[in-house]
Amino acid sequence: MVLSSSLHSKLERIVDEHRQMAMLKGHNLRPRQRLLLSGPPGCGKTMTAHALAGELGFPLFVVRLDALMTKFLGETGAKLRMIFDAMERVRAIYLFDEFDSIGTERGSATDVGEMRRILNSFLMMLENYQGTSTVIAATNHGHTLDSALFRRFDDLLEYPLPSKALLETAIQRRLTSVPGKVRVSAARAASAAQGLSFAEVVRACDEAIKTLLLSGRAELKTADIVHALDDRRAFLKRKTR
Repeated sequence: MVLSSSLHSKLERIVDEHRQMAMLKGHNLRPRQRLLLSGPPGCGKTMTAHALAGELGFPLFVVRLDALMTKFLGETGAKLRMIFDAMERVRAIYLFDEFDSIGTERGSATDVGEMRRILNSFLMMLENYQGTSTVIAATNHGHTLDSALFRRFDDLLEYPLPSKALLETAIQRRLTSVPGKVRVSAARAASAAQGLSFAEVVRACDEAIKTLLLSGRAELKTADIVHALDDRRAFLKRKTR
C-alpha cells in the first residue's frame, strides 16, 4: 500500500498491539480492535482491511449491510446479533463496508425509526464486545456519521485524497512490471493525476499498459499515462452528472 507516514505508523502500531495481545492483557490492557476508516472511495480503506488480515494471519469477513436490511421489524437486529456472536467464536477481521448506511446521524433528514434502532443496537453490541476479533467500519461519508459512534471506536483512520508525492509513488510502483521500455516522468504523471483517488490512478495506468500491449509498441511514454488519466477524469465527470 502507498500510505502517508502518519497513517503507516498508526497501522504498524495496530499490528504490533495485536501481535502482543497476550502481554497487553497481562497488564489489563486491550489492543485497538474497533477501527473506523473514513475517506473518499478508492483511497485505501478496503485494502487496509485486507492488509491487516494478511499481516495478522486472520481471515477477513466482509459484512454486507445491504443484505442485512429487511422490511421486518427486529429481523435486522437479530442478524446483527448473529454477526457479533460469530465474532466471539471466530477470531478474524470483520469489515462493515459503507457503514454510513446505518451510521447516519440520528435526527438527520434521512433518519427513519428502523435505522435508528439498528444503529442503537450496533452501538450497544460494539460497546459490550469483549472478544478477540477486530471490527472495522468503513465509510465514504464520515461527516454524516452519528457523533455517538466515535467514542465507541478505539481509533479513527482518515484516508484523504492522495498527495502528489503519494501519487508519484503509486504510479512508479504500478509501472514496474511493464514489458519493454518505460519513459514516464512519474512527477508529470502525478501532477496530471491530482484530485483522483489511488484506485482511479491505478486503473488509468492499467489502461495505458493495455493500450501499449495491444498496439504492439515497445515503449510507454508519459503522454500515454496522462491521456489515460484524462479519460478517467472525463468518465468520472460524466458519472456524477
